[in-house]
Amino acid sequence: MIKSFSHYFVIVCLCVQSSFYAQTSFSNLALTGKGDLALVGEGIKLQPETYEAYEVMRKAALKDGISIQIISGYRSFERQKQIWNRKYAKFISKGMKPQKANEKIIEYSTIPGTSRHHWGTEIDIIDRNAHVTKAYLIEENFSDEGAYAKLKKWMDLNAEKFGFYLVYTKKSTRKGFKYEPWHYSYKGLSKRCLKYFLEIDLQLLMRNKAIHGSEFFSDDFVQKYVSENILDINPKLK
Repeated sequence: MIKSFSHYFVIVCLCVQSSFYAQTSFSNLALTGKGDLALVGEGIKLQPETYEAYEVMRKAALKDGISIQIISGYRSFERQKQIWNRKYAKFISKGMKPQKANEKIIEYSTIPGTSRHHWGTEIDIIDRNAHVTKAYLIEENFSDEGAYAKLKKWMDLNAEKFGFYLVYTKKSTRKGFKYEPWHYSYKGLSKRCLKYFLEIDLQLLMRNKAIHGSEFFSDDFVQKYVSENILDINPKLK
């Protein structure tokens, strides 16, 4: 089994202190996926502090027979725009009205510029050693009988010891994005990022002509999105 919380807390602190690139403030560009953010990693990238904390957690889990693998980390504005526009086109092609298409997309996907994945603090994870026959990131895989059941149980018991918190919990009263048992946030940085992000003119940010369907983002839609999709998260992350 893993060592005590205090043991790994000390290791995480030492890792964070050793990071040459650790950021203490963030520009609008950094927070909206448009650059100006220090990142490390090959393929999947994260802020150095997030990456170092993750590595400590990954090695601890490995000792317990859990092989954590990140399948999504930092995501740029352009990448999020591609995801959004592809889904919008698909729903419209099926005869869905623009407003309905927008509502459907935000069940799981963020409006470009507003994704927490822009911050380099978020990880979507699976168990590398588990065999799945369907899509990786579906709730079924993380259920008690699912392929990632052991991973989920381990994360429930240990993730917060390493600074990682589930973002979109299964709490019945929570609104916004649907439950995502795979999405964790490194609180040491993401809480700070959220503070700076909320200082941005979000109305202007979301009404970007490059985002398909954005002309149908009414004032009510934007206000509800901010209240529910951005702010109705795990309260420990606010």
